[in-house]
Order: sequence, then structure tokens, then C-alpha cells
Amino acid sequence: QVQLVESGGGLVQAGGSLRLSCAASGSIFSFNTMGWYRQAPGKQRDLVADITRSGSRNYADFVKGRFTISRDNAKNTVYLQMNSLKPEDTAVYYCAAQRGTRFWGQGTQVTVSS
Repeated sequence: QVQLVESGGGLVQAGGSLRLSCAASGSIFSFNTMGWYRQAPGKQRDLVADITRSGSRNYADFVKGRFTISRDNAKNTVYLQMNSLKPEDTAVYYCAAQRGTRFWGQGTQVTVSS
């Protein structure tokens, strides 16, 4: 069974930074794609960024130039570096891993105060 555990969320002022981590229970190399999604109250869950096994990255327009996704295969961990945070980035951030089926972590809350 795949387990994804997110960490690194919290409260930060606008303009600040946070780094989220997603630790997988097994080798992340087995997944075609790993990514980060977010969901604000009353809104749908949106893709923030993802990264393929080969290292190709994809970003939502609303985070381009501010967020960076990376992976450390040796540590079975995917990261999301978030800079220049805005209040509208406030959401629960979920890690996802896709291998045919998409697996989800439990989520970590990110709150950006103005």
C-alpha cells in the first residue's frame, strides 16, 4: 500500500516562503508522475505542479516563477518550494503520486496572512 506523508505547511506572512515535503513509503521512481495539488475551502482541487520520472516539470500559471517542484529519488521525497507567497495561496496542499491509479496524501495546511 502506498503512503504519502506531507509536511512543512504552516502560517506565513505574504511574501514569505515555505517548503513542503512529501515522503513516500516506497520508491518514487515507480511512479510515472508525482505532484502537488491544492484545495481552498469551497473550491475544487487544482494541480499546482508535477514532475515526471524523467524530471520534466509542469506548473500551473498561478505559481509559475514562484514555486519550484523537485524530487530526491534516494530519499523517496518530493518537494515544493514556495516563494513570494500570497494570501490567495492559502489552501490545503496535497501530494499525489500516479502509477495508473493516483494516490493521495492526507494534506498539509498552508495559510498566508496579508
